[in-house]
Formats: sequence, structure tokens, C-alpha cells
Amino acid sequence: MIREIHTDKVTDLVERLCIEANCHLTDDIYSCLKNCRATEQSPLGKDILNTLVENAQIARDETAPICQDTGMTVVFVTLGQEVHLTGGSLEEAINEGVRRGYEKGYLRKSVVRDPLDRVNTKDNTPAVIHYEIVPGDGLHITVAPKGFGSENMSGLRMLKPSQGLPGVKDFVIRTVSDAGANPCPPIIVGVGIGGTMEKSALLSKKALLRPVGERNPDPALAELEEELLQSINQLGIGPAGFGGTTTALAVNILTYATHIAGLPVAVNIGCHATRHSEGKL
Repeated sequence: MIREIHTDKVTDLVERLCIEANCHLTDDIYSCLKNCRATEQSPLGKDILNTLVENAQIARDETAPICQDTGMTVVFVTLGQEVHLTGGSLEEAINEGVRRGYEKGYLRKSVVRDPLDRVNTKDNTPAVIHYEIVPGDGLHITVAPKGFGSENMSGLRMLKPSQGLPGVKDFVIRTVSDAGANPCPPIIVGVGIGGTMEKSALLSKKALLRPVGERNPDPALAELEEELLQSINQLGIGPAGFGGTTTALAVNILTYATHIAGLPVAVNIGCHATRHSEGKL
């Protein structure tokens, strides 16, 4: 049975999620920062982690942005195939929600209309929107603002199949090592393996949405996540890049089928405030 949803409801939801994502650090990341504060071996690292925890609490209490870079708005839409949207374009409804959210929440507008002429759109649109059509009559939206201190340090490599797992490990660790302090550690590392060039990149970004501490259901991938996390934390980059034992909070891996001749690997780095908020209609 077809279910109708008016696009005004989409706009209202996206508006709310833009503000929530930028001002309310998710409980999993907040708790992990507090736990790492207790185990960090560097005194300066402990101080920095304490500051990050305090900053997140103030942002939550005052509904103020966690960070001055309120990001380019990335939106993941899961749309049930039995939903009929009324009232206009879904894409425009989402972008209108971004406009209103960034204005109402006093969030910095960081989007330029063209990568070459660099003219600011002054409302943080257009958003980057990813759609997935699924069975059912639901509509699920996740808003994930992405700052470019971390985005700029992400990477993608088309490995040869012969490079295998050692090549994957080396690329992930090298990407984090080269990033250093730039992505505002402690970071969350999203890794996408397989598919095509663009599919691996999308997987790596979606991997950042998985709660910190929740492992991949595949035991082999869960083991790989833990191994990479330990290796990254042994790099000594530490909180804010000042040294220490807490460089990353989590490594999350997603995989997909790929071609016999390929081994695409993408690494999307999220900062200590890897922001996202979700809602359903």
C-alpha cells in the first residue's frame, strides 16, 4: 500500500537534523572521548581530551556548534519504494532544510557554487545527497556535516589484487600517518574496500556512521579493524597531533564485491567530532 509523505515534512526534519548534528556530539563518540581521557598516557594528551569533552558538553548544553567548521552537508536518504512524495522535489526539500537549518542554527556557510570560481552560495547548499531505495514505506534521513580539515586528508587508491591485505593495511596506515594533526585527532577512520572507484569512496564515508565500539559483524573484518586501530594508535600522533596514545577512536570497514582485476580502497577520515544525526518519517 502506497504511503504519502509531504516534502514539507522532509524539509522540517532536515532543518532539525542539521542543527542537532552540528551541536550534539553522539553519545558513542562522547563516551569514547571520556574513556580515552582516562587511558591516555600523555599528560598533554589528557588535557586536550579533557578540553574536547568540555567543548562537546558546552555545545550540547547551549545548542552551539561543536566546531567552527560546520561542514558541507552530506545527506543519506533511505527511501521505501512504497512511499509517494507529494508537494515537490525531494532534492529541493532537502536543500531547503539545509538552508533553514544553517540559518536558524547560526551555522557557518562553507559551500561555494563552483570549485573554480569559489563564489559562496551563502546558505550551505547544495548538499551532497546519496539515495538508497529499499522495500517498505519508510523514509530515513541521516545528515552528516563534513568539515574539510578531515575530508582533505582522506584518500583513495586503486590497488592491484596481488597487493592484497598487506597493501590495504599499508595504505590505511600511511594515509593516517600522512594526515598527522590536520584532521583534528583523535579521528575515526572509515575504510571502504571493493566495488569501483566511487563505490569504495562511498563505503568509506558510510563507515563513519557506524557507532564507535561497534565492530563489523564479519569476524575477519572485525579483527582487521582492531589490528588497524592498534597500529594507528602506535603512530604517536595523539590528540590534536601533540603526541600520545590516542590517535584514533575507531576504524570502521565496509566491503563490497569487486572486479577480478581490481582492489579499490578508500579511506575517509572523520575528526574527533564526526557529526551525524538521523531521523525517520
